[in-house]
Amino acid sequence: MTLVLVLGDIHIPQRAADIPAKFRKLLVPGKIDKILCTGNLTDRATLEYLRSITPEVYIVRGEFDDKAQNYPVSHRLMEEGLCIGLINGHYMVPAHGDVDTLAATARQMNVDVLVTGSTHRFEAYEEQGRFFINPGSVTGAFSPVEADPIPSFVLMEMKMGQDVVAYVYQLVNDEVIVDRIEYRKS
Repeated sequence: MTLVLVLGDIHIPQRAADIPAKFRKLLVPGKIDKILCTGNLTDRATLEYLRSITPEVYIVRGEFDDKAQNYPVSHRLMEEGLCIGLINGHYMVPAHGDVDTLAATARQMNVDVLVTGSTHRFEAYEEQGRFFINPGSVTGAFSPVEADPIPSFVLMEMKMGQDVVAYVYQLVNDEVIVDRIEYRKS
């Protein structure tokens, strides 16, 4: 079993001061195997914080990331028998999490799970036999397309045999709410 932290749209310090303290308490070293970040990781201190959780951190470029960081636009990796694609999605047309555009991207990348960002809104669903996850914004950073973003991240428990259990953490009214979503590759 592999535990993967999925987060993004961080925007520290431009749009948010920090990752909420209640989330930081949950994200401790030694429990998480990998981190997938959908981009907009705009400060060095947050990158170092993520690397303190686990050294295996994969980041793709968001529209506000410094190009000097040299993050790729997309990344593909295999985990527990599943192929995972990681993108930000800000460059897609139509943008903002369009289901058909994301499905076409998943087919083009030939992935079972597509992790995307840019909308600052958590979403998880199955479409055309593939699993789509947008972790939202871990800081709840302002977005012109999402009026009141809810801080959120996802922990994916990946098991050999092509199962994914996604635990969605959202900070609502200063309380951490956790939901569970399951996906099995058909």
